[in-house]
Amino acid sequence: MTSLRDIALTSKAWPFEEARRLAKRYAKAPPAKGHVLFETGYGPSGLPHIGTFGEVARTTMIRRAFEAISDIPTRLICFSDDMDGMRKVPDNVPDPAALREHLQKPLTAVPDPFGTHDSFGHHNNAMLRRFLDTFGFEYEFISATEFYRDGRFDEVLLRAAERYDALMEVMLASLREERQQTYSVFLPLHPETGRVLYVPIKHVDAREGTVTFDDETGREWTVPVTGGHCKLQWKPDFGARWAALDVDFEMFGKDHSTNAPIYDRICEILGGKAPEHYVYELFLDENGEKISKSKGNGLTIDEWLTYASAESLSYFMFQKPRTAKRLFFDVIPRAVDEYHQQLRAFPDQEAAQQLANPVWHIHAGQPPASGMVVNFATLLNLASVVAVPDKTKLWGFIRRYAPQASPETHPDLDAAAEGAVRYFRDFVAPARVFRLPDAREHAAMQDLAARLRAWDGPVEPEALQTVVFAVGREHGFEPLRAWFKALYEVLLGASEGPRFGGFIALYGVDETVALIDRALAGELAA
Repeated sequence: MTSLRDIALTSKAWPFEEARRLAKRYAKAPPAKGHVLFETGYGPSGLPHIGTFGEVARTTMIRRAFEAISDIPTRLICFSDDMDGMRKVPDNVPDPAALREHLQKPLTAVPDPFGTHDSFGHHNNAMLRRFLDTFGFEYEFISATEFYRDGRFDEVLLRAAERYDALMEVMLASLREERQQTYSVFLPLHPETGRVLYVPIKHVDAREGTVTFDDETGREWTVPVTGGHCKLQWKPDFGARWAALDVDFEMFGKDHSTNAPIYDRICEILGGKAPEHYVYELFLDENGEKISKSKGNGLTIDEWLTYASAESLSYFMFQKPRTAKRLFFDVIPRAVDEYHQQLRAFPDQEAAQQLANPVWHIHAGQPPASGMVVNFATLLNLASVVAVPDKTKLWGFIRRYAPQASPETHPDLDAAAEGAVRYFRDFVAPARVFRLPDAREHAAMQDLAARLRAWDGPVEPEALQTVVFAVGREHGFEPLRAWFKALYEVLLGASEGPRFGGFIALYGVDETVALIDRALAGELAA
């Protein structure tokens, strides 16, 4: 009998492909440290966005796939570069002017504009950890500030002082001539102001482990490279972190891909082995521009969770990581419905299909049953025809359609109903445009209403869908898609909508007849 591991070793799902590539790293012998180390990096210069979550979610998917094919233990570290100097004040924080005097200070030395944490860096770290904890990720959080100040970086920093010339050779080759004149891999913190200084280094004393520099006023200082008195520029820091922690795997966005050889070489110079990489495409906002923490464009984690589950977000992250995707509100309904489609399909799939199913990777091989007896798109359209919609009113229709369902027995459906009402109010209702039917559409809708008035068959989606199809064909709609588009635009105020037989079964035959009558009387368009 073929084992799950045997099937995983040939699965074409991208997490398994990456896991197999990582496993080759230790094909001859397990790691001396006793585990395989996954890392994700986080720059807390602005409020965390969904891209940050995606990096952790996707890394976790590869980690779980690795555990399915290997007995080597694993760890996941989420590393925050919170010692980075604040280069600009984010647009999306309270009273940004108050932060200007703290420019170039480490983020963990900048006051928290929200007034809830010790610093801006601590605030943003907490926001990231809050979500990761809520979602149930298994990870270890590391603050760069603590890592530098506690001496855990000291060995690598002293090695950087010893091999300073080799590091500089790598970095200078990647810089413009004017930048080369002032560049140093070390960024000292000013002993008085605490600011991260981008100044030329006059001397590096490898034996003493110190650097000497002049500050902006011309005063000379000598400080240790250890103990949090210096940090590394971000590119050398990337590679140095890999060497210090012995990282085996890290993924990053396409904007880092040209720097990957630099990170690798820095790691090797400092005595480490470069990790395996995975480069993913960037997320785009509604205008096709890269989403940015400082701009706050695109979606935040909290905004997605206002309308849909975290699992639907993980599903979105699983899909084609190497393809650029728009990450805006309009992707949410499809993500919710496709996620539940995959949940429903999972139990009846062969093992190989299950390992290729996104829900295997979202739930570490143990996906739950779906309770979505009504999909999210249909809930949205139900909300559009219910006067003053709320979750309770939607449940009145849901119970009639599926008597066995209740908020207690179907919590995922209950959450989706609440999310659908919010989504309808925020995005669907403001954009609805009802129109009057043309002559052919008017006649077809009259015919549909008449057939529904006379309906004495089962109130089942497929049976009702057959009636809707028959009306469209008999009234000459070609393609039939034009008939359904007319129904959506005239009855729902949108160009797209649900499978209409299912909508009638949920909303009710009599209620649908009344809706058609109102539309034909011009009440909806008015």
